[in-house]
Amino acid sequence: MAKKDDRSNNVERLQSMVENTEENIREAQSTMENEHLSEQDKQAIQAKNEKRNQSIEAFKNEIADEQGDRENGRI
Repeated sequence: MAKKDDRSNNVERLQSMVENTEENIREAQSTMENEHLSEQDKQAIQAKNEKRNQSIEAFKNEIADEQGDRENGRI
């Protein structure tokens, strides 16, 4: 039998994901300050941070959707 979809904590879980991703961005920015880092590595970090920022936007959109569902009694 399939397990029921429990969305009751999705907003909190997604918010935690946003916070973790923001922390990863800060750590990556700090790493980029290393003078021994190659330009190629710096570019790779920048590209990864761009993807992280896109993920954060997607998480925030999903949070808004989930919050709306909560407010409208769909969760």
